[in-house]
Amino acid sequence: MTSALRTALDHRAPLWGGWITGPTVLGPEEFARAGYDYVGFDAQHSYLDDAEIAGMLRHTEHLPIATAVRLPNADAAPIGRVLDAGADAVIIAMIETAEQAAAAVAAAQYPPTGVRSFGPLRSGLGRDLTALVSRADVFAMIETAAALADVERICAVPGLAGIYVGPADLAISLGVDVARATTDPGMREAMTQIQHAASAAGVIAAVHGGSGVAGRRLAALGYQMITLAAESQALRCGALEHLNEARGSH
Repeated sequence: MTSALRTALDHRAPLWGGWITGPTVLGPEEFARAGYDYVGFDAQHSYLDDAEIAGMLRHTEHLPIATAVRLPNADAAPIGRVLDAGADAVIIAMIETAEQAAAAVAAAQYPPTGVRSFGPLRSGLGRDLTALVSRADVFAMIETAAALADVERICAVPGLAGIYVGPADLAISLGVDVARATTDPGMREAMTQIQHAASAAGVIAAVHGGSGVAGRRLAALGYQMITLAAESQALRCGALEHLNEARGSH
């Protein structure tokens, strides 16, 4: 079995993603209806708990959209829980070394190559261990100067599907204003370096773009998966558009 994200990348690139930070039934569904390729559920900077993420993953089971869950670290138990709930990928925050990336991969694999405990929560996932592992991708977030220094080794970790750049934290770590996280020349150089490392290792280069404009710039750098907006941003943008139309502001 091939993962949903890699199957999609076989047909088109880049993939465009939405982001969910609060409990919602409509958010993933509307991202899917809009034509987004994947939706990420944030278990690091959000109002979501395990049960809420599991419920939303179940709701997306029959939607034409892939799913990822961002987790704050490589602890094995939370990674196993969201994969058991049916996530197509996990994005592990604050990875700074190849060893930490390897721990994240091990958390998604069963013994003897990993440490994951067996317990799928959705009957549709089946019981084939090889299929359960191959359907789920592991991404290491590159978002610090230390991670940037070790990016080639991180990308070379066996079993890692890709890297996912967090421009805001990377900018802070490099002493760049967050507002210029995707426009600063030094950041552009760093993000180009990361994309080249991913390409050389044959893994997916993903990034949190934060807007359509930034997404276009990052696609031009060769990133294959780009998250464009959280549900709150999308709602605000759409609400403002309707308000401007009503006021005759266009």
